[in-house]
Amino acid sequence: MKKNIYLLGLILVFYNCTQSNDSDNNSNSLNSNNLKELNEQKAFYTKKINDLNVELEKINNAIEDLAVTEKRILITALKTKTTFFEHQIEVQANIKTRKNIMIYPEFNGRLIKLNVSEGQNVKKGRLLALIDDAGLKDQLEQSKLQLDLAKTTFERTERLWEQKIGSEMMYLEAKTRYKSAFKQVSQIKQQLSRTKVYAPFDGIIDEIPARLGGNLVPGVTPILRIINLNSMYVESDVPENYLPNIIKGSKALVTIPALNQIQTTQIQLTGNFIAPSNRTFRIEAPIKNSNGLIKPNLNARLSIVDYTNQKAILVPQRVIREDAKGEPYVFVLKKPEENQGYTTEKRKIILGKNKKEMIEITKGLTSDELVVDEGVSLVVENQKVKRIIE
Repeated sequence: MKKNIYLLGLILVFYNCTQSNDSDNNSNSLNSNNLKELNEQKAFYTKKINDLNVELEKINNAIEDLAVTEKRILITALKTKTTFFEHQIEVQANIKTRKNIMIYPEFNGRLIKLNVSEGQNVKKGRLLALIDDAGLKDQLEQSKLQLDLAKTTFERTERLWEQKIGSEMMYLEAKTRYKSAFKQVSQIKQQLSRTKVYAPFDGIIDEIPARLGGNLVPGVTPILRIINLNSMYVESDVPENYLPNIIKGSKALVTIPALNQIQTTQIQLTGNFIAPSNRTFRIEAPIKNSNGLIKPNLNARLSIVDYTNQKAILVPQRVIREDAKGEPYVFVLKKPEENQGYTTEKRKIILGKNKKEMIEITKGLTSDELVVDEGVSLVVENQKVKRIIE
């Protein structure tokens, strides 16, 4: 800057020093009638004017550079690019297993035997407990004797009837007594089978609230709980507006805070019923439980991918502004100059999904554009700025 001012001063001094001489020479030359002399004077002043114009142009450029440098706002800018983008929704979930039941008796009587203890692993079909049959075995034996007699009587009567001996009524009565005795034996066997409690599936005996000798009432008094922790899943209720985007096979992430575990999974079931009370539908996703630490009814968080874009343009939410109508826009750098100089352009955009601090721009920006970041609150449209490269 000092150099430019010094140059301007020399020009002014030169101009002042020569002004008086030029005025004298000018008056003399104007009074001259010599054409050659006049042409020489013309050439002299033309060269001087050209030299002064060149110096003046340098001074104007220097002044403009200094003025621009003083007025330009320093900003940073982000270069847009396409990237893979997944949007997720997060909902609270509950961990469950379908193999978790409290077994109740089907027969009224005393608990006379327990073949298992709490924490024990059992296989499907194992006898777990035995209830007093209250004399059903004796009734069964007696009914079997009556069945054998009814069967023998029916067979003999049937042979006679086939030989046209005896009456049809005797034949029908014998047949009826035989069928009645058979059904009675079947009913007693069925009742007797209810005195034995078997394991419905492979699992662990979690608790045994019943006690030996205690009286058991069907559907009222629990005997024991059996759980299988191998087939676990998470269940959650999702708002109905996500119904088109969450389908069977959607990727998901399960977080279990109590165990500090994170698992990847997929949605295996979406409900077909919208609950009228809270306008949600049910979803399920399987989870692994190889070490057996995951228990039913643990709280979990389920993050479900409801939207993907292979070529998304993302920008930080901090760079976005809104006009008086509430329409979003950003400032884009245009007209690049020397020394990272640019001019701002106000660009209206359409927003998409957001993830943490980033938001998708579905319309208004393309790849490899510079979007004003730091300093965006200080700029206006068509403003000269200088980009700082970090």
